[in-house]
Amino acid sequence: MIRFYILFGFALMFSLIHLQGQLNKFINTKYAYLSVTAIVLLLLLSAIEVVRMYRAEQAEKKKLEDAEAKAQAHAIGHEHEHAHRHDHEHTHDHDHSHEHHDHDHDHDHDHDVFGHSHEPKSKWKRAIGYLILAFPIVTGIFLPVQTLDSSFVKAKGFSFPGMDDSMSDKNPGTHQFLKPDSSVFYGKEGYDKLKNKELSEIVGMKEINLNDDLFMKGMEVIYNFPGEFMNRTVSFDGFAYKGEQVDGEHYFVFRFGFIHCAADSGVFGMLVDFPKGTVLHDDDWVHVTGKLTSELYQPFKQTIPVLRVTSYEAVPAPKDPYVYRTN
Repeated sequence: MIRFYILFGFALMFSLIHLQGQLNKFINTKYAYLSVTAIVLLLLLSAIEVVRMYRAEQAEKKKLEDAEAKAQAHAIGHEHEHAHRHDHEHTHDHDHSHEHHDHDHDHDHDHDVFGHSHEPKSKWKRAIGYLILAFPIVTGIFLPVQTLDSSFVKAKGFSFPGMDDSMSDKNPGTHQFLKPDSSVFYGKEGYDKLKNKELSEIVGMKEINLNDDLFMKGMEVIYNFPGEFMNRTVSFDGFAYKGEQVDGEHYFVFRFGFIHCAADSGVFGMLVDFPKGTVLHDDDWVHVTGKLTSELYQPFKQTIPVLRVTSYEAVPAPKDPYVYRTN
């Protein structure tokens, strides 16, 4: 029964995530079909488990009925023998003892049948295993989903990898920072073809508006080919983050993004140079437009793209604060 609850619990949790519109906080919605497939498979396995339990219950019931019938047959045989051999007391006693011996043997055999189990003998180990499986179900159903914000950046520490370092030799589940990097999912030759293709799609734009659909791909292209976009007009939305390493009117403007799922999520964006006197607070959402330049950023000890703002405005936080790698 516990197996059924575990399987059905996972199916219920995934279904609620879909119904509540929270799937985008766990995976790239391009892969939503995988979650639907999981729900169908879990429901199917739950149904199979119900059938298995029913058959096991019926089999046990039949064994009990057979055991009762056998006991009744022994009793009837014993009475019949007693009636026909009442004048042979010694022989009767011997047979009676023999019958009891067979009865005890059958009793022990039945006990072995019903007592045998393929489950681990240690109950506490089974209990711990079920608790581990139940934990994500309980938290997924009853705890609210936390939307990522600047507190995530603070918690992780403001230490970004080198902009020129490839992630091709790193774990695909590594959280990324500042620069989207999908190279980890391709071989070197395949990624070279991809980034050149995406460069050709974006470099010809008169003004580069990194909207929700283009943000991840466009940001990766700019970091891969910054020289192609110097003095070009770039605009995008994001939340401000000052941090302890940024001075003056410089702020990072970020979006949280998924390549595939939360495991390879990251905080992406760029350093933005606002007009003198600009005061922003962490998590203030802004739409920025400016000219792309570059600066030697000492905390990173490298030159990074910087957007020099020509205009900006405060905007409300979007309904979906995340962006996704859609192609």
